[in-house]
Amino acid sequence: MMARACADTLEEHGWTTDTVDAMALLGDHSGAAGEAVFRRLLALPGVYDAFHFSALRPGARIALAADAAARRRLVPALRGLLARQRPQLVVSVFATATSAVNQLLATWPAGVRHMVLCTDVTPHRLWVQDGTDLFLVTSEVAACAVRRYRPHAPVAVLPAPLRDPFYRPPTRAEARAETGVPDDARCVLLMSGSWGLGPLARAAAQLSDAGPHVLAVAGSNTELEGRLRAAARSRPRLHPYGWTDRMPALMAAADLVVTSSGDTCSEARAIGRRLLLLDVVQGHGRDNLQHELELGHADVTSAHPSDVVRSALAALDRPTPAPSPGATPAPWRTGFTKALADLGLPTA
Repeated sequence: MMARACADTLEEHGWTTDTVDAMALLGDHSGAAGEAVFRRLLALPGVYDAFHFSALRPGARIALAADAAARRRLVPALRGLLARQRPQLVVSVFATATSAVNQLLATWPAGVRHMVLCTDVTPHRLWVQDGTDLFLVTSEVAACAVRRYRPHAPVAVLPAPLRDPFYRPPTRAEARAETGVPDDARCVLLMSGSWGLGPLARAAAQLSDAGPHVLAVAGSNTELEGRLRAAARSRPRLHPYGWTDRMPALMAAADLVVTSSGDTCSEARAIGRRLLLLDVVQGHGRDNLQHELELGHADVTSAHPSDVVRSALAALDRPTPAPSPGATPAPWRTGFTKALADLGLPTA
């Protein structure tokens, strides 16, 4: 989503763009293995917390070694890409890509600028490398986190970018007609990132049994999608989805968005929906969750189905917030345009 937002804004300024998946550049086996390891770390309580706060945050030897191992595979692939495409600008939205790009550009002919966009509230050590020309973050807390590692780092604070449809979502009535939710019903959107973390199928079933319509999104988790569809066969108020591009309509139809901490929160705030945050993402997810609570119009719950139901029913009785300032694209586009100009890059 971050890559798409940057590409959209660049193209509005007349640039041509190409988006590359850094994990795919690691190769089929290494990329899949890296994702499997990360999923396993998240699945074991406390393990990723320990790795994040004791290794990634301070930049401990084990974290730097893992980063170096990934760089050894990424740099040759990136070198070929840059040689073919000859870009003026590289934008990194993934920490390992950040490290690899900086290593490559250190010996590359002058003229290529490197910008990093991180929406975490506390970027860890691997995000912040020498050689990056400008760091884009979405809070003052994040700017301080960057300067922890590079005290004189060039940092710009921008609102989180959204995909274009979130700036012009359907009305609540239009969205409910599209999703089949009655206009007078209470409705909850339930999701947990693209991986569908946590016992969402049981939570969706129990929540729909309690009365609200539930729009349950499995993301790329096909196993979860199957469980949701099985549960929905006997529950007319449960509406299952797999990977979908209908998120603006699903959010607009809902009265409450139940999700893990992440970029979905900015989308929900832009549309003007209250948040119930699932405490399921360890490490950086803990920091992001606390920041979302500080921003207001949000509550937190464990992912245990009975806790989700109890907290969601309570949250549905609370006032609906107004759309956030991020509901319009102007602040992001203005800030991103200034970032290009600060790097001496064309903006028209």
